[in-house]
Amino acid sequence: MAEQILLEVEPRAATGTSASRRLRRLDDQVPGIVYGGGEDPVMIALPYRALSKAMQQPTFFSQVLNLSVDGATGQPAVVRALQRHPATDKVLHVDFLRVRADRAVQMAVPLKFVNEDKCVGARAGGMITHNLIEVEISCLPAQLPEHLEVDVAELEVGQSLHLSDVVLPEGVSIVALAQGAAHDVSVVTVQTPRGGLGEDEEEAQDDAAPEEGEEAPAEPE
Repeated sequence: MAEQILLEVEPRAATGTSASRRLRRLDDQVPGIVYGGGEDPVMIALPYRALSKAMQQPTFFSQVLNLSVDGATGQPAVVRALQRHPATDKVLHVDFLRVRADRAVQMAVPLKFVNEDKCVGARAGGMITHNLIEVEISCLPAQLPEHLEVDVAELEVGQSLHLSDVVLPEGVSIVALAQGAAHDVSVVTVQTPRGGLGEDEEEAQDDAAPEEGEEAPAEPE
């Protein structure tokens, strides 16, 4: 479990485009807002350098952050939106959503693909294609995972793993799957490379398949 990120922010009285530009240009601060959790929204500002450093953490967008507003006790919150400059990609505004321990949050968390070097299909010459790199989940804040693992070791050429194949921690659900089977999209696929498999790869696949009239090995109990 990654260490929780602490961000110290300050309330700001001045609002509007001119005030925000002044914050960014003169004070090198990023304007933002903290809302939700049954409380009134609070307009805030935080140092650009501190935000930039926090954003370098791989779990910044998929963990509950600890906001210290004007030195007060930490407020658990998640990043809901970032506005960036279209040319420089610099953050212009950040939205934080307060979270409560007893209410589920919906967050996009990254997918971590494991055992790619052991993948049956890849070793037979197939190409592993990641169709998704993150997925939106729902869970209580305390159950929020840093990532979800997708094990591709047994995936063969032409096969895919779907959202329903992803192993989920207790208390975690995938938002798309609640919308029906049509949303059970492919997460990762082992594709046949252009030009097809080489002779060695085809022989390897043939060796793995039972001969005509030969019974396939029984599945383990």
